[in-house]
Amino acid sequence: MDEYIGLDVSMKETAVSIRRNGKRIWRGKCASDPASIGALLRKHAPCAKRVIFETGPLSVWFYHALCAQGFPAICIDARHAKAALDMAANKTDANDADGLAHLAEVGFYREVRVKGFDSMLTRTLVAARTRLVRIMTELSNQIRGLMKIFGLVVPAGKGSRFEQHVRELLADQTGLAAIVLPVLEAWRSIRLRATELGRQLIAGARRSEACRLLMSIPGVGTMTATAFTTAIEEPSNFRKSRSVGAWLGLTTRRYQSGQVDYDGHISRRGDRHVRGLLYEAATVILTRSSAESGLRTWGLALKARVGFKRAAVGVARKLAVTMHAMLKSGEMFDRTAGAAA
Repeated sequence: MDEYIGLDVSMKETAVSIRRNGKRIWRGKCASDPASIGALLRKHAPCAKRVIFETGPLSVWFYHALCAQGFPAICIDARHAKAALDMAANKTDANDADGLAHLAEVGFYREVRVKGFDSMLTRTLVAARTRLVRIMTELSNQIRGLMKIFGLVVPAGKGSRFEQHVRELLADQTGLAAIVLPVLEAWRSIRLRATELGRQLIAGARRSEACRLLMSIPGVGTMTATAFTTAIEEPSNFRKSRSVGAWLGLTTRRYQSGQVDYDGHISRRGDRHVRGLLYEAATVILTRSSAESGLRTWGLALKARVGFKRAAVGVARKLAVTMHAMLKSGEMFDRTAGAAA
């Protein structure tokens, strides 16, 4: 007899519900640890057919750990599950686990592809470096703001030039220096750590054939290429390259009801970080890149018709499609292609 299991995962405890033949046969809680959950399922559900849980902070760990124990783990989109789980009169972890188990039994769910640990490790490196750069920028802006109050305007400059300008301006400002210099030291320390992570990122991109392939596109650098390849993982995960734009939330949403039928803003679903990097790359292609290509020509023509922002989104979508096609074919970027809409 097959059993269907729903797991409502939280940081400390996981609610478990087990169904068989259309009825719930067991419900309870255990620690949010795959080993504990595996022991519980072997005891109460020896013939587990599906083990379903939603996307969340622990989903990657749970998926790979449960699969390693031989359980048929399935991760589903939390947004899709929400509509079914909201049917319960009361919102509790136990009821959510019941709802997930019911979805597992009837097969009414959409499975999410879970990334491998290697891809997640690289994505963690990208996210950590991005966060440090943002903190560094916030601290430098804070230093400029604090000094501006006292009439000390820090000249434009980054890195060591910024530090040099700040120290020169604080040379005869004893009281202010005691306040600003500790912030400057924190900025300097974070800058060094961000540089170290950046070097790791560049070294990894140089070793990756896929990243080197994508960086042949003008405007696509180490960060964008690495983030895109780790998000896609295998090109075969997408049957059509056109699907990548929709997967990253770069296609417009449509609303149709009766006489009303219109396209709205882009959906903004999927990987927010990769979508932002693609938009930045598209901006570089339209404004700063000196290399002529069919993609740039198409983007500039679109800009003349619909404006810069919409054109940048269009180029970002087309860039995502092109990058996936390149990974699939293994060919370098063709600057003469892509002029057609």
